[in-house]
Amino acid sequence: MQHQPPPPHRPNIDLSIMPEKPLSTCSVAILMCTYNGQAYLEEQINSLIAQTHQNWTLYISDDGSTDGTVTLLNNYRDLIKSRRIHIYSGPRQGFAENFMSLIRNSDINAEFYAFSDQDDIWFDEKLERSIKALKKLPVDQPALYCSRTRLIDKKGKVIGFSPAFNQPPAFQNALIQSIAGANTMLLNNAARNLLKKIPSGTNIVAHDWLSYLLTTAHGGKVIYDPEPTLDYRQHEANVIGANSSLKERVIRIGKLFDGRFQQWTDSNLRILRVVEDDLPSVNRQMLDEFRLGRNSSIFTRLRLMKRSGIYRQTIAGNITLILAICLNKI
Repeated sequence: MQHQPPPPHRPNIDLSIMPEKPLSTCSVAILMCTYNGQAYLEEQINSLIAQTHQNWTLYISDDGSTDGTVTLLNNYRDLIKSRRIHIYSGPRQGFAENFMSLIRNSDINAEFYAFSDQDDIWFDEKLERSIKALKKLPVDQPALYCSRTRLIDKKGKVIGFSPAFNQPPAFQNALIQSIAGANTMLLNNAARNLLKKIPSGTNIVAHDWLSYLLTTAHGGKVIYDPEPTLDYRQHEANVIGANSSLKERVIRIGKLFDGRFQQWTDSNLRILRVVEDDLPSVNRQMLDEFRLGRNSSIFTRLRLMKRSGIYRQTIAGNITLILAICLNKI
């Protein structure tokens, strides 16, 4: 009988002590949308150039600017020549669809994706901090980092901060609230792929809320950083403000009761229909209870909404939520 050689030795490797991929090798696609942003755009791009993490490429979708925005962008010839800036023509269907056009663009590929407004100023370590928060997570787990912001006026003077939230990010919260601006967000590929499932032409309330909603709906990880990562400029041309002042909060409550919040919820629920079969069973059940509760009598509605576990981030927000449920404005 022929002697069989012993099987090759396969060492038992402890993956927990394997060397991590260096942070500097992590590629980031910065997705910026512009529209008549000449006044502040240069300051924002210069803050990207100053990042401590330098492995980034900037993809800009201009939505039909009529000022000097495109001319200003073309002045960054060295970055364009080195392929670190790519400029596209946007779909001209609003800011959310413009950002989604970049998300769906098959020519854009990286390990992480950062949304960028045209008029903010990023802190130098913004990318580095957000990558550190996500890079240790499994690559197949949808993950999103977001943060608080420091608010500045149109002249760059600090005027406050966006609200600080203490409750954990979760699907129960994402169903009724968006906790952070897209300008603070970093997504991994798994989260980006969820956004890509949403067809062009879908009525999207906002791409930041959609990112939070889809990531948590699929059981992904959302990291909310209470420390700001950028200066969020507040001025008359803002599409969406920070909702930090008393006046802005009163306006937001008004939207809850005039029917606009119901319309936003309708839009989000239609989007969730697209991906519902892929959700964990516990989230599908929660979603069913939330849907059924919206169309039930008051006592059944209160019971189902309580069972679904939905919540807002603050005590005042939850009081408003209870009132909205009672009045069937959710």
